[in-house]
Amino acid sequence: MERAIIYTIEFDSKTDEYLDELEALLEACDAEAIVRVKQSKDVLNPRYYMGKGKLNEIKTLIEANDIDLLVVNDELSGVQTRNLEDELDIKVVDRTNLILDIFALRAETVEAKLQVELAQLSYRLPRLVGMNNYLSREGGGIGTRGPGEQKLETDRRHIQEQIDRIKNKLKEAQKSRENISRKRNESDVPYVSIIGYTNCGKSTILNSMIRLSESGAKEVLAKDMLFATLQTFVRKIKFSTGSEFIASDTVGFVSNLPTKLVEAFKGTLEELKYADLILHVVDISDENMDLQIETTLDLMKSLGLMDKKVLRVYNKVDKLDEHRRATLNDTDDIIYISAKNDDDVKKLIDKIESVLKEDHKEVTMKVPFKDSALVDRLKKSYAVEVTKYDEASMYIKVKLSQIDYNKYKEYVCE
Repeated sequence: MERAIIYTIEFDSKTDEYLDELEALLEACDAEAIVRVKQSKDVLNPRYYMGKGKLNEIKTLIEANDIDLLVVNDELSGVQTRNLEDELDIKVVDRTNLILDIFALRAETVEAKLQVELAQLSYRLPRLVGMNNYLSREGGGIGTRGPGEQKLETDRRHIQEQIDRIKNKLKEAQKSRENISRKRNESDVPYVSIIGYTNCGKSTILNSMIRLSESGAKEVLAKDMLFATLQTFVRKIKFSTGSEFIASDTVGFVSNLPTKLVEAFKGTLEELKYADLILHVVDISDENMDLQIETTLDLMKSLGLMDKKVLRVYNKVDKLDEHRRATLNDTDDIIYISAKNDDDVKKLIDKIESVLKEDHKEVTMKVPFKDSALVDRLKKSYAVEVTKYDEASMYIKVKLSQIDYNKYKEYVCE
């Protein structure tokens, strides 16, 4: 296990929260933060990022604690990385590269691997100057995963060609995904996206809903680790009334998620725009909960999702003491659960159905027998009551969403 010093400039009051997160990111790479170093500084040193005095302090800490790695809680230039490595004689990585490294470890699908490679190449391209030592590393460890040395030692033109090639492949994948999303959106089955900070319990919630609804859908990977999965999982869930909704579990977030990574995964994240409801999952037991909420809201804002209907789900209440649990009360747009408690998950499923039906209106529809497939389709999303028949049609009573009301208005009896 690599032993690391983590270093940060104290930009604001959340410094310790950012360092807590950085420690968790290191653990995800099987490394350990041995020493934390903070510095109050208004002007960054263009040569080393940190001041010379702090650099000497870190040299002493390296010798005293048998340190292998320095992790800087910001983005370094290629020159700064090289200069720090020359001075300290250990490996130096910045926050962005650490996160990219975790994504490289976790990527399993072809698309996820392409997205991570695109982010890594885009990050490293402007850093070719001054990164000769960094790019020529052999072996494993943090900062050496991903596209590989041969790709990274080529000239800018070749790397740019690689970037263009990957972008074209991802465009093809995005077109295919958009077609699937569009067809799904055209169906009458509601679409619910689960988002939130990494390791807040999104996949566990989805698995519990799958199991309790007896939909027969395959459970997804759920592990107690950062970024356990990078792909979007989509599953059908049944309400107690018999109708269904589609739930999707998305990649988790962290604060200051690298811009290049957001850009690379934008195609995947843009699926959120098709959601009828977003479940914003929060780990209520985490002491950095406020930062995690702020991080998710910032990303939602950047993706243009602030006009979406959102249900905030405070998860892991089982980790709270009894006194604090007694103070929690659900509201119209907030619910408190433990994904490990079946009653809580059933409560969540019922709440999702209730929220989805808030804008529904009850109508009577006259459906000709030749269009009877419409009734079967509506039964997947709604409780449908057949009230009577005539020679050519059946009459049904159903509560439709505004979207479906507009879609099937010709069948509605005024």
